[in-house]
Amino acid sequence: MSASRHGGRAKCLQRLVRMGLPLPTTVALSFSCVHSIAQGRMPDMAQIMRHFGESPLLSVRPSSQDPDWGGPGAILNIGMTDLAHARMCEQMGEEAATSLYLRFIQSWAVHVARLDPDSFDIPDRPGPGALQAALAAYEAEAEEPFPQDITVQLCEVLRSMARAWEGTTARLLRQAKGAPADAGLGLVVQQMALGVGQGECGSGVIQFVDSQTGQPQVTGRYLSQSQGRDALKADAGAIYLTRDDRGLSFEELCPEAFERLLRMGHLCRERLREEMQIEFTLHEGELHVLDAVRVQRSSRASVRIAVALAEDGMIPREEAVLRVEPQALSELLHRHVDPSAPRDLIVSGIAASPGAATGRIVFSANAAQASAARGEPCILVRRETTPEDIRGMHAAEGVLTIRGGITSHAAVIGRGLGLPCVVGASELTFDPKRRQMVTGGGRRLSEGDVITLDGTSGEVLAGEPAMFEAVLDGAFRRLLDWADDFRDIGVRANADTPADAQTARNFQAQGIGLCRTEHMFFEEGRIGMMREMIFAKDEAARRAVLERLLPMQRADFARLFEIMQGQPVCIRLFDPPLHEFLPSDRAGMRDLADGLAVTLSDVEARVAALTEYNPMLGMRGVRLGITVPEIYEMQARAIFEATVQASSDGEAVVPEVMIPLVSAMKEVELVKARIDAVAAQVRAHSGVAFDYRLGVMVETPRAALRAADIAQHAAFLSFGTNDLTQMTYGLSRDDAGRFMSIYVKNGVYEEDPFHSLDLEGVGELLKIGAERGRAGRADVTLSICGEHGGSRNAIEFCRRQGFDYVSCSPFRVPVARLAAAQLALSDKGRC
Repeated sequence: MSASRHGGRAKCLQRLVRMGLPLPTTVALSFSCVHSIAQGRMPDMAQIMRHFGESPLLSVRPSSQDPDWGGPGAILNIGMTDLAHARMCEQMGEEAATSLYLRFIQSWAVHVARLDPDSFDIPDRPGPGALQAALAAYEAEAEEPFPQDITVQLCEVLRSMARAWEGTTARLLRQAKGAPADAGLGLVVQQMALGVGQGECGSGVIQFVDSQTGQPQVTGRYLSQSQGRDALKADAGAIYLTRDDRGLSFEELCPEAFERLLRMGHLCRERLREEMQIEFTLHEGELHVLDAVRVQRSSRASVRIAVALAEDGMIPREEAVLRVEPQALSELLHRHVDPSAPRDLIVSGIAASPGAATGRIVFSANAAQASAARGEPCILVRRETTPEDIRGMHAAEGVLTIRGGITSHAAVIGRGLGLPCVVGASELTFDPKRRQMVTGGGRRLSEGDVITLDGTSGEVLAGEPAMFEAVLDGAFRRLLDWADDFRDIGVRANADTPADAQTARNFQAQGIGLCRTEHMFFEEGRIGMMREMIFAKDEAARRAVLERLLPMQRADFARLFEIMQGQPVCIRLFDPPLHEFLPSDRAGMRDLADGLAVTLSDVEARVAALTEYNPMLGMRGVRLGITVPEIYEMQARAIFEATVQASSDGEAVVPEVMIPLVSAMKEVELVKARIDAVAAQVRAHSGVAFDYRLGVMVETPRAALRAADIAQHAAFLSFGTNDLTQMTYGLSRDDAGRFMSIYVKNGVYEEDPFHSLDLEGVGELLKIGAERGRAGRADVTLSICGEHGGSRNAIEFCRRQGFDYVSCSPFRVPVARLAAAQLALSDKGRC
């Protein structure tokens, strides 16, 4: 018997029998047998029935390959007839026997005959009158008497469950859970171990770890005179399993049975190599095990259980690493909404940065900073964020934008900061006069109202639902240490500030793969100087302003080197168009004019002069570095002077300098010549020898195609998949969110290419770029540093193509470390 032919439940029951646990007689029907039943071809019923003796009571339970795929509900007490009822009245009393019969009539009527359930409610104290009423109601509704032949009953139950599994609704539901379209169902026919009757009878469930924490703890319930999982119903009146000050416990009521359950739990853990929940029945003091299923668990518990099993020698460490979903780690890194908490949904958007946050609505970066200064948590709500909003994002607990996609400015910065973020909430509109946001249904929320962002699901909720806090315990760290032993590709972090770098270090990133230096210029006290530089009349005036920025940049880089302690730090030179540093509204322009002591018309003229039809494809990146070379020269000097400082204080630093938006070899030659000259000047002035590595960010299709030429002047090629995807598709990553869901729904794209790396199109360019880069320079280092870097499919692709490392947001580093290890172990298992 195998789970692939009979389902997981049947396979587990077989193992329980082999372990010597007291299971009732059980017959398992295979996937093919159940499929035949759904087609109208019944098995040899006499052959099935002969296992159960005369006049049995039976149950039928589903057995799918994966328990998460679900299946039809179990049906109990098959075989209850008028004769069986009369016999059982003598054995266990009329009330207990009638209760069993009524329960079966209800299940049959609703799940087999598909009748209206309202006609078959079971009274609290069932009696002969209730039974006769139920039988009469069935006959009236079904227009035939209730079946009195157990073989007929079993046939119809099997047929009903088989057809339910193969129905359209059930198929769509399980496919949504990841099941293949042709997933099979097994059925388990089992002799009933009654939990009702004379003496101590009842049913219960027991597990040996806490489902939320994964810590050892006996939990569960027991209910006298009950069947199945009745004990878990909220109003059942069940008792605790272990001794409890609040009342009687199963441990006190049936100490021998309780001790036996503890031994069974230990045996299951040892032999099944898993934490199991056991469903049991007590009949006149005799203990029966009906089923054992894998304990449902939170993300925190899944990590704790896997690590504990490995540490106790139940499973190897490799298996522990493979058992934990990488997404589970992401949940542990952030607060999240209690799954059982009520949700007052305001609007849904794109889940751009995981975690949950609660705060009062604010509509500007200044308001966010003011709120933080008062100690009031806030949620920054914007149409879309710009670099000017970064200070407000730092001050806010979360960010919500009306526009944008998975790689929009808000999404990228949010992930880098570990800040919950929902973007593309296109049903929202602003009412600026009233300082309100309005949903498509007309619901209004004002500045100051409390909302909660769920950046994991993309939901925006009203109020403050209960939360679970982030948990980074010893089990979390041990699992990742084991993962590092098995993975075969490096994992770095994208880190723009010392705070980002410290987070990356805490998560054991192997260096910084992308430091976006422009984010440093938006801090308080620097954006003014950047604007002064932009308004400078000539090169000399620009250099004078840049000379004042130099010590700030030097201090930034020195701090990064200090935090990373000898790990590589890849610094991308200035990338964005200059207009991003200028205000777009008239009030901001007036403030700028006042600050620079120039006329408003001068400011308007300069803003107009810098305006481009498509600034993301305009004068930015290396184009700016060539046309305004003093900016790159200042940054290079800051990098090298920080290198000298950091190397004198500790381990030698070899910085990596990356040129963005390259499309031609000549661009690299021009920038390299200037940077080499700056390096020579710093060496001569300081008297300290140092090395540095110059590389290129490959984010244009032409750079990928001409990688052989470019690599001759570059020690590394780092593929920026955000812009490369944008340029390959001809899509704006900030605007694609408006229609991307429709495209995915209609099958134009299998997934949002900004969310999941497009292996066919963008991947083809990556493959070409890697091959040609190696052809131009055999020892060139290859990596990706776009937002795809932490995703499983991108890591798998990079491993296949022989890339050296991936780089992702700091909070995705643990997820990438685990995913990389799982991919390596999976490949090893296939060899």
